Amino acid sequence: MSNAKNNDLLLGNIDNNEQYPIDFNELEKAAKETLEAGPFGYIRSSAGGEETYRKNINSFSKYSIVPRFLNDVSTLNTEVTILGKTYPHPLFIAPVGVNKIAHEDGEIAVAKAAAKFEFPYIQSTVSSFSIEEIASATPGSSKWFQLYWSSNKEIAFSMAKRAEAAGYEAIVLTVDTVMLGWREEDIRNQFSPLKRGFGQGNYASDPVFMAALPEHSQEAIVDSILENIYHPTLNWNDISELRNYVSLPILIKGILHPEDAKLAVKQGIDGIIVSNHGGRQLDGVIASIDALPGIVKAIDGRIPVLFDSGIRRGSDAVKALALGASAVCIGRPFVWGLAAGGQIGVERVLENFLQETKVSISLAGVRNMKELQRMTVTKE
Repeated sequence: MSNAKNNDLLLGNIDNNEQYPIDFNELEKAAKETLEAGPFGYIRSSAGGEETYRKNINSFSKYSIVPRFLNDVSTLNTEVTILGKTYPHPLFIAPVGVNKIAHEDGEIAVAKAAAKFEFPYIQSTVSSFSIEEIASATPGSSKWFQLYWSSNKEIAFSMAKRAEAAGYEAIVLTVDTVMLGWREEDIRNQFSPLKRGFGQGNYASDPVFMAALPEHSQEAIVDSILENIYHPTLNWNDISELRNYVSLPILIKGILHPEDAKLAVKQGIDGIIVSNHGGRQLDGVIASIDALPGIVKAIDGRIPVLFDSGIRRGSDAVKALALGASAVCIGRPFVWGLAAGGQIGVERVLENFLQETKVSISLAGVRNMKELQRMTVTKE
């Protein structure tokens, strides 16, 4: 699409802006007016004193784009090829679980919105809907499956195989959740989505998980999810074993240290996602955007490096891409859109995000993703 048409599209949507907020803070405010304290606090908050949450956002302002001018930017190609598949733009939906706490339609609404705008959708293990339900609702769209390990590893293997059978394109193993982070807002509100049954879509439909239960009551299902989802023994040997169960590419989400990135390459991992879980796990860690350049250097182009945590708008995405990310994952913004307006609210967020990203790339004097990754970015 030409940039002239992009601008027409932006101007054509102005009449709808009163119903669907644009800015992240406006989205959060709209969601707060809709949600009860428990769900709102769970989505908004992070671990500890939220130092990492703040750093994720504030660190983007330390990086400055140095644009080039007098390039013909009348056309823009944002296609990226990752793990052998070409996507129309480098924007993914981050794996966020328990979406039903934001809206009754939950992950179904998000996956449908993602499909409409061709954002690859990364489904969480703790979705309110199952792998098969998401696949049925969005046939033909690109989907990856984010896997939480289980203390009973056969459950993890079963879910990975189900994702493969359902046509998902990759497995994203999250490695920074060996136990739950210290989340004071949830303690204050006495709110746990898992304990209330919001994240059981993939568990209650899994034959291995259900076969291991002494009885199939709601209480037994929830108790077993809580028993299985945290896995302090997870190590590289487990990941090697996972490889034997699926032929899909495996990415690791949660890498922040360059040495872990090098180990991932050595272990034959197909890609990594630089992420600190949006600040929700360990407080006081490095901002994801600050970790990104060192990891890109350590990987040296051998496998894709995606980025997650702190992305709030299109210009943030452009900075992460210019610093070497193959693609970026959007999290909280779409959840606020879901809370404020269901599927239409998510669509509005994704449409605005995509258009701002495209406009920002073109205004930087860039015409394609190769040029973007050669763009100059300075740091204060």
